[in-house]
Amino acid sequence: MNKAIILLSGGMDSAVALAEAINKGFEIAALHLNYGQRTQKRELKAFNDLCNYYSISEKLIVDIEYLQQIGNSSLIDRTLEIPKNQISSNQIPTTYVPFRNGNILAIATSWAETIEASAIYIGANTIDTSGYPDTSEEFLRAYEIAANLGTKFGKNGVENLKIYSPLINFSKKEIVLRGIDLNVPFELTWSCYENDEIACGECESCLLRLRGFREAGKRDPIPYK
Repeated sequence: MNKAIILLSGGMDSAVALAEAINKGFEIAALHLNYGQRTQKRELKAFNDLCNYYSISEKLIVDIEYLQQIGNSSLIDRTLEIPKNQISSNQIPTTYVPFRNGNILAIATSWAETIEASAIYIGANTIDTSGYPDTSEEFLRAYEIAANLGTKFGKNGVENLKIYSPLINFSKKEIVLRGIDLNVPFELTWSCYENDEIACGECESCLLRLRGFREAGKRDPIPYK
């Protein structure tokens, strides 16, 4: 059985990507990132809950506080306000953490070499999103090439490490419906940028999530203010 590393934030997108990897028959290793985000404890709980639900024992939790030191994101800088009641259209919002996905993909690539995983799964999507530049299909493909060039995976010119983004062209509605098809426990996931206990319902992540469930004709099982 091939092994895949899932980048598991604890949000709905990464949970559905995890279910897709399982559905493809991969043995799963789960990677989670703590970087000083406002809901760090709640996201970690969601990660552990999902790992328990899917009986994933191979886990790696990495603390990279240097992203907080670098700053320039309202997710990690409490002096910046998280935008409320608005969904960005063509501007990158303040919640973008500079090159966060690049950092976590680098960690995943290093771990993949160690545990001999042949794939990395990420829940990135480009339809109903905040428009972060490190979630694009072009970026992920370029990173896959770089990861193979810079590791033993690319020996003899063969790309043996694959980066999969199965939701890349999914809307939030489609992600919800696909998750339901795969029996994803959405009640264990967390998407809110602001709060740990009851989701704010006002940040962009909450708004996109709520819209996805509404358009899918389903009820979001997590609590909101």
